Amino acid sequence: MTKLSKALLIATGTLFVVLAVLGMLLPVLPTTPFLLLAAWCYARSSERFYHWLMTNRWFGEYIRNYHEGLGMAFRQKILTLLLLWLTIANTVCFVVTALWLKITLIVIAAGVTLHLITIKTYRPPVVEEGDVKD
Repeated sequence: MTKLSKALLIATGTLFVVLAVLGMLLPVLPTTPFLLLAAWCYARSSERFYHWLMTNRWFGEYIRNYHEGLGMAFRQKILTLLLLWLTIANTVCFVVTALWLKITLIVIAAGVTLHLITIKTYRPPVVEEGDVKD
C-alpha cells in the first residue's frame, strides 16, 4: 500500500470517528456504521489507530460487541433511546416549524428505535466473588 493510500484511509477513518462522535449527540447521524467504517479504514492503514479505536474507553467495547454479534448492552440501548427521543421531541416542539419535517423526524426516530430494539441485547458474563477473570 502506498503512503498516499494509507494517509487517505487514516484521514477517512478519522472523519468517520468524528461523525460517529457527532452521531452520539445528534440522533439523525448513525454512530455504529461510522465506527465500523473507521475500524475498517484503520485496520487497512494503521495498526496504531486501529488499536486505539478498538481499546478506546468510550466505544472500543461497543464496536467489538457489535462486530462479534454480541449486540448492545441494555444500558446503552436505553440511554440511546432516551437521548434520541428527547432530542427529537425538542427539535419537533421548539425548532422545526414545517409539518412535513416534523413527521420525517418522527418517522426516522421510530425507524432507529425499531432497529435498536431488534439488535441483540448483550449481557456481560457475571463474575462471582473469588473467580479469577482471564
